[in-house]
Amino acid sequence: MTHPTAGSRLVRWILPMLLAAAPVAVAQRQALPAWDQLTPAQREQLIAPTRERWNAEPGQRAELLERAQRWQQMTPEQRRHAHRGVKRWRHMSDEQRAEARALYARMRSLDEDQRSALKARWRTMTEAQRKAWVEAHPAPERDCEE
Repeated sequence: MTHPTAGSRLVRWILPMLLAAAPVAVAQRQALPAWDQLTPAQREQLIAPTRERWNAEPGQRAELLERAQRWQQMTPEQRRHAHRGVKRWRHMSDEQRAEARALYARMRSLDEDQRSALKARWRTMTEAQRKAWVEAHPAPERDCEE
Protein backbone atom coordinates (compact mmCIF):
# COMPACT_ATOMS: atom_id res chain seq x y z
CA MET A 1 0.00 0.00 0.00
CA THR A 2 1.38 3.41 -0.95
CA HIS A 3 0.91 6.48 1.17
CA PRO A 4 0.08 9.81 -0.45
CA THR A 5 2.95 12.23 -0.52
CA ALA A 6 2.65 15.80 0.67
CA GLY A 7 2.64 16.93 -2.95
CA SER A 8 -0.19 14.64 -3.95
CA ARG A 9 -2.22 15.67 -0.90
CA LEU A 10 -1.69 19.30 -1.85
CA VAL A 11 -2.82 18.63 -5.43
CA ARG A 12 -5.93 16.80 -4.21
CA TRP A 13 -6.72 19.72 -1.90
CA ILE A 14 -5.92 22.61 -4.23
CA LEU A 15 -7.19 21.19 -7.53
CA PRO A 16 -10.87 21.29 -6.53
CA MET A 17 -10.44 24.88 -5.35
CA LEU A 18 -8.87 25.90 -8.65
CA LEU A 19 -11.60 24.16 -10.61
CA ALA A 20 -14.27 25.86 -8.52
CA ALA A 21 -12.69 29.26 -9.16
CA ALA A 22 -12.39 28.73 -12.92
CA PRO A 23 -15.98 29.75 -13.78
CA VAL A 24 -15.50 33.02 -11.86
CA ALA A 25 -12.28 33.79 -13.75
CA VAL A 26 -13.95 33.03 -17.10
CA ALA A 27 -16.95 35.20 -16.22
CA GLN A 28 -14.66 38.09 -15.32
CA ARG A 29 -13.05 37.94 -18.77
CA GLN A 30 -16.38 37.88 -20.59
CA ALA A 31 -17.86 41.16 -21.72
CA LEU A 32 -20.20 42.70 -19.20
CA PRO A 33 -23.62 43.85 -20.42
CA ALA A 34 -24.45 47.33 -21.64
CA TRP A 35 -26.10 49.68 -19.13
CA ASP A 36 -29.60 48.87 -20.40
CA GLN A 37 -29.03 45.16 -19.74
CA LEU A 38 -27.91 45.66 -16.12
CA THR A 39 -30.34 44.64 -13.44
CA PRO A 40 -31.75 47.36 -11.18
CA ALA A 41 -29.58 45.98 -8.35
CA GLN A 42 -26.42 46.24 -10.48
CA ARG A 43 -27.28 49.81 -11.48
CA GLU A 44 -27.90 50.71 -7.84
CA GLN A 45 -24.56 49.20 -6.87
CA LEU A 46 -22.81 51.42 -9.42
CA ILE A 47 -24.68 54.61 -8.55
CA ALA A 48 -24.75 54.30 -4.74
CA PRO A 49 -21.23 55.67 -4.05
CA THR A 50 -21.92 58.79 -6.12
CA ARG A 51 -25.28 59.37 -4.40
CA GLU A 52 -23.68 58.94 -0.96
CA ARG A 53 -20.93 61.44 -1.79
CA TRP A 54 -23.44 63.90 -3.28
CA ASN A 55 -25.61 63.76 -0.13
CA ALA A 56 -22.70 63.76 2.33
CA GLU A 57 -20.89 66.76 0.81
CA PRO A 58 -23.40 69.46 -0.23
CA GLY A 59 -20.62 72.04 -0.47
CA GLN A 60 -18.87 69.94 -3.11
CA ARG A 61 -21.85 69.40 -5.41
CA ALA A 62 -20.88 72.08 -7.93
CA GLU A 63 -17.38 70.60 -8.17
CA LEU A 64 -18.74 67.06 -8.53
CA LEU A 65 -21.04 68.16 -11.33
CA GLU A 66 -18.24 70.08 -13.05
CA ARG A 67 -15.96 67.03 -12.91
CA ALA A 68 -18.70 64.84 -14.39
CA GLN A 69 -19.20 67.31 -17.22
CA ARG A 70 -15.44 67.48 -17.91
CA TRP A 71 -15.27 63.67 -17.85
CA GLN A 72 -18.00 63.46 -20.49
CA GLN A 73 -15.99 65.76 -22.76
CA MET A 74 -12.76 63.75 -22.48
CA THR A 75 -11.55 61.38 -25.16
CA PRO A 76 -10.93 57.74 -24.18
CA GLU A 77 -7.17 58.45 -24.16
CA GLN A 78 -7.63 61.45 -21.86
CA ARG A 79 -9.71 59.28 -19.52
CA ARG A 80 -7.01 56.58 -19.42
CA HIS A 81 -4.43 59.28 -18.67
CA ALA A 82 -6.62 60.62 -15.85
CA HIS A 83 -7.03 57.13 -14.37
CA ARG A 84 -3.26 56.62 -14.40
CA GLY A 85 -2.79 59.95 -12.64
CA VAL A 86 -5.29 59.04 -9.92
CA LYS A 87 -3.59 55.69 -9.43
CA ARG A 88 -0.16 57.39 -9.12
CA TRP A 89 -1.61 59.93 -6.66
CA ARG A 90 -3.00 57.19 -4.41
CA HIS A 91 0.45 55.63 -4.11
CA MET A 92 2.25 58.89 -3.24
CA SER A 93 3.41 59.75 0.25
CA ASP A 94 2.20 62.98 1.86
CA GLU A 95 5.56 64.56 1.06
CA GLN A 96 5.33 63.54 -2.60
CA ARG A 97 1.82 64.96 -2.80
CA ALA A 98 2.96 68.28 -1.35
CA GLU A 99 5.76 68.35 -3.91
CA ALA A 100 3.35 67.58 -6.74
CA ARG A 101 0.90 70.28 -5.59
CA ALA A 102 3.64 72.89 -5.40
CA LEU A 103 5.06 71.98 -8.78
CA TYR A 104 1.62 71.90 -10.42
CA ALA A 105 0.63 75.27 -8.96
CA ARG A 106 3.86 76.83 -10.19
CA MET A 107 3.59 75.25 -13.65
CA ARG A 108 0.10 76.71 -14.10
CA SER A 109 1.49 80.23 -13.76
CA LEU A 110 4.24 79.77 -16.39
CA ASP A 111 4.22 79.98 -20.17
CA GLU A 112 5.34 77.00 -22.25
CA ASP A 113 9.03 78.01 -22.42
CA GLN A 114 9.19 78.65 -18.68
CA ARG A 115 7.48 75.30 -17.98
CA SER A 116 10.01 73.49 -20.17
CA ALA A 117 12.88 75.22 -18.38
CA LEU A 118 11.49 74.33 -14.95
CA LYS A 119 10.93 70.69 -15.98
CA ALA A 120 14.53 70.45 -17.20
CA ARG A 121 15.82 72.06 -14.02
CA TRP A 122 13.62 69.80 -11.84
CA ARG A 123 15.09 66.68 -13.44
CA THR A 124 18.60 67.75 -12.45
CA MET A 125 17.75 68.66 -8.84
CA THR A 126 18.71 66.45 -5.93
CA GLU A 127 16.07 65.43 -3.41
CA ALA A 128 17.33 68.12 -0.99
CA GLN A 129 17.16 70.78 -3.71
CA ARG A 130 13.61 69.76 -4.59
CA LYS A 131 12.60 69.94 -0.95
CA ALA A 132 14.09 73.43 -0.67
CA TRP A 133 12.30 74.47 -3.87
CA VAL A 134 8.95 73.23 -2.51
CA GLU A 135 9.52 75.14 0.73
CA ALA A 136 10.30 78.30 -1.25
CA HIS A 137 7.32 77.80 -3.62
CA PRO A 138 4.54 76.18 -1.55
CA ALA A 139 1.25 75.27 -3.16
CA PRO A 140 -1.71 77.50 -2.29
CA GLU A 141 -3.80 76.36 0.66
CA ARG A 142 -6.55 73.90 -0.21
CA ASP A 143 -10.09 74.43 1.02
CA CYS A 144 -11.15 70.77 0.94
CA GLU A 145 -9.83 67.32 1.78
CA GLU A 146 -9.14 64.68 -0.84
